[in-house]
Amino acid sequence: MLLKDLISPTLGGVLDPCRSALVKALEAAGVRELSRHSPVASLPAKRVASRLAGLPQVALVQWTESVGLTLVRRDLASVQLRTPSGQILTYCILQMFPFTSESKRMGVIVRDESTAEITFYMKGADVAMSSIVQYNDWLEEECGNMAREGLRTLVVAKRALTEEQYQDFESRYSQAKLSIHDRALKVAAVVESLEREMELLCLTGVEDQLQADVRPTLEMLRNAGIKVWMLTGDKLETATCIAKSSHLVSRAQDIHIFRPVTSRGEAHLELNAFRRKHDCALVISGDSLEVCLKYYEHELVELACQCPAVVCCRCSPTQKAHIVKLLQQHAGRRTCAIGDGGNDVSMIQAADCGIGIEGKEGRQASLAADFSITQFKHIGRLLMVHGRSSYKRSAALGQFVMHRGLIISTMQAVFSSVFYFASVPLYQGFLMVGYATLYTMFPVFSLVLDQDVKPDMAMLYPELYKELTKGRSLSFKTFLVWVLISIYQGGILMYGALLLFESEFVHVVAISFTALILTELLMVALTVRTWHWLMAVAEVLSLGCYVASLAFLNEYFDVAFITTVTFVWKVSAITVVSCLPLYVLKYLKRKLSPPSYSKLTS
Repeated sequence: MLLKDLISPTLGGVLDPCRSALVKALEAAGVRELSRHSPVASLPAKRVASRLAGLPQVALVQWTESVGLTLVRRDLASVQLRTPSGQILTYCILQMFPFTSESKRMGVIVRDESTAEITFYMKGADVAMSSIVQYNDWLEEECGNMAREGLRTLVVAKRALTEEQYQDFESRYSQAKLSIHDRALKVAAVVESLEREMELLCLTGVEDQLQADVRPTLEMLRNAGIKVWMLTGDKLETATCIAKSSHLVSRAQDIHIFRPVTSRGEAHLELNAFRRKHDCALVISGDSLEVCLKYYEHELVELACQCPAVVCCRCSPTQKAHIVKLLQQHAGRRTCAIGDGGNDVSMIQAADCGIGIEGKEGRQASLAADFSITQFKHIGRLLMVHGRSSYKRSAALGQFVMHRGLIISTMQAVFSSVFYFASVPLYQGFLMVGYATLYTMFPVFSLVLDQDVKPDMAMLYPELYKELTKGRSLSFKTFLVWVLISIYQGGILMYGALLLFESEFVHVVAISFTALILTELLMVALTVRTWHWLMAVAEVLSLGCYVASLAFLNEYFDVAFITTVTFVWKVSAITVVSCLPLYVLKYLKRKLSPPSYSKLTS
């Protein structure tokens, strides 16, 4: 299973080296955050804040409002802010540069309508912004301090532009967007021409608060035998802090932090060092992961699968999807990807099962996933109860449908062999249609209501889920058992009818078909572990439909014969011989080798 950092942030703090520049920093952060979301037509402040694309943006906007810088209005082309002194600032949005996983930053160019000043604001990760902003001696240290506290850091910077500089940029930017070849590269190159010697405004830290019941849910998944990997775009220190706070990695557990590697030799030495450690969690960055996968793909996946937990930080969406595919190809594991943001879509779609969490970051993940939930804690019930029951019910239903078809095929084969393989069907017309639908359909499909333990018990003992990995409910062994049962019962029903019939062939059809219907109904009862009232209704309804239809089946049955005692005892004898041994074997198996769930139910 793949786990994305599922969090609900609130603002942790803002660091500015110059107290006198606080208002400017707030203004920059406000303009930057309030301009980065998708355009919405003229909305008031609270409604615009609710439409922001990410939780950190909402947190920053709410915090700036709490200290006096308030969003007044936002439309397609402008932003209005109210400063702590009550002054209204109006900014005209000239250009917007959206966030990408490759650049790890985003920007906007605005014009102050009161002063006509043009300013280029940019916000992004510290690794992307450190080479863009002017030299300083505190950014790297403070980013590390905030990351170790579990805060998500964002660096905000600006650059003042003259009218001539902006006009030159706009001309080159428009030409790049109209290019037919390498358009994306040319556009990125033009934007990068502005990203030089930018003035550092502030460093923001957003606290990541875990959702409710994340820790017990992760503990439940571990007890169920599910290995959890955390794939995130956060810094290494932030990812490690979140992994510890969520108890993905226990406080006492050893953690191997994969050192940054850039060459094959360094990757080889680091893998050897990691191989010598046992039962420790692995923390690796996206850059080091890329190098190791290039040269030692199989070795890295093999070692990582032996770890109790794996944290991959600074991962791009493409890397997340690549990791999922590697686990499927090299480890042969079934993967389940869980995410709540747009950058998790590729990972969710690459996994065998995708779960999207619908929240404040939008619905991209939930729309792309196989299942959608609103809280991370619901994963426990989704897997332990619904997933487990679905697997067991599907296994029982699939094998029983196979049994239903194979038993009548065996009867036809026996019948043909007795009559020198003559091309004569045993059952014709409505008998075949009724057997596949009206007479056996309801009891067979009522198996979807069967359950071995109650939902509360399945949640209390997640170890029951671990048994699914053994494949005992659906395997070659169970398939062979059902094939043997079908052959045995089909042979008994057909040979018994041929031995007990007296004069007319139509009696063979009546005896064998009635015994076949009763056998199918009894086999459903044999398969059921916990009776539901709808199961009993389905059994009685199917039997009643068959008995009632006998009066209208003069073409196939001798009505006078089926009302005699002779017919009843012959059908009963054949049915008992076909089903009684199976009931005895089931009783002995439950006594000698009871399943684990029976110990809980008792």
